[in-house]
Amino acid sequence: MSLTTGTTTEKAAPPPPAGLDEGAPATSPALSSPLTRSTPAPSPRIPSRAVPVRPVLRRTASLLATGATRSAAIVALLLLWETAPRLGLVDRTFLPPFSEVLVAWWELAADGRLADNTYASLVRSFSGFGLAVAVAVPLGLLIGWYRPVADLLGPLLEVFRNTAALALLPVFVLLLGIGETSKISIVVYACTWPILLNTISAVRTVDPTLLKLATSMDLSAPRLFQKVILPSAVPVMFTGIRLAGAGSILVLVAAEMIGAKAGLGYLINASQYNFAIPQMYAGIITISAIGVTFNQLLVVLERRLSSWRVSAA
Repeated sequence: MSLTTGTTTEKAAPPPPAGLDEGAPATSPALSSPLTRSTPAPSPRIPSRAVPVRPVLRRTASLLATGATRSAAIVALLLLWETAPRLGLVDRTFLPPFSEVLVAWWELAADGRLADNTYASLVRSFSGFGLAVAVAVPLGLLIGWYRPVADLLGPLLEVFRNTAALALLPVFVLLLGIGETSKISIVVYACTWPILLNTISAVRTVDPTLLKLATSMDLSAPRLFQKVILPSAVPVMFTGIRLAGAGSILVLVAAEMIGAKAGLGYLINASQYNFAIPQMYAGIITISAIGVTFNQLLVVLERRLSSWRVSAA
């Protein structure tokens, strides 16, 4: 309303743009162009993370230095083995150079004899080792935890634990024959005692504080074994398992030298009789390689099962 005339006035609307009908609905400039509707807003650029070079180089150098330190003694032994026969320090007939042993090993691998004998030994060794673990671990847990079982079986265990496995080899051969049964049985006997004794020691040396805490939480006997006793016993138990793994191969080689038709022990014994000395050393090297590999596999398994432990380093 104007103050002078007293009449009501309205603000004039702007005229519509040219080319549009008056009855058409008005649209905003942002929606009028299809180009503006389809063009997305630019996304912010994410800066790429550069991999630090110095820590990687430092870690690589540390691994190389550790590997060189661990392999230095083995390399020195192989160099001494290669040079001592060539320089006449030892009789070349009985200790050929390492290069000749490698040639003999390759010949055995090429004609399939090494693979056949290794397979026969591994089947016997792993069968006996597996049976020993299946028997010794539960028995060790029972003896270590229940005092009446320990009092009952203790004197019997003391008698047999002090009897060498190889001393009983003729007894196993007489009772079970010279076939596979006697060889696997002697491996079971040799592997049982390290696993059994270390399992008993592992159960008896569980931290009493952990047992008191578990008892205060009213854990049942199965849950107590699962949550407290077994995890605490794994490190000491695996010490016995690793000793048994090494003993399974050594005892088997001695057993295969009596009445066997295949196996690494048979290969070594036959090579000695035929005076094929490089082949004999090739069989010995194969046994050592199998023992080292088997031990490393057990170490990896032990670390996996005892990942809760805090390293002293």
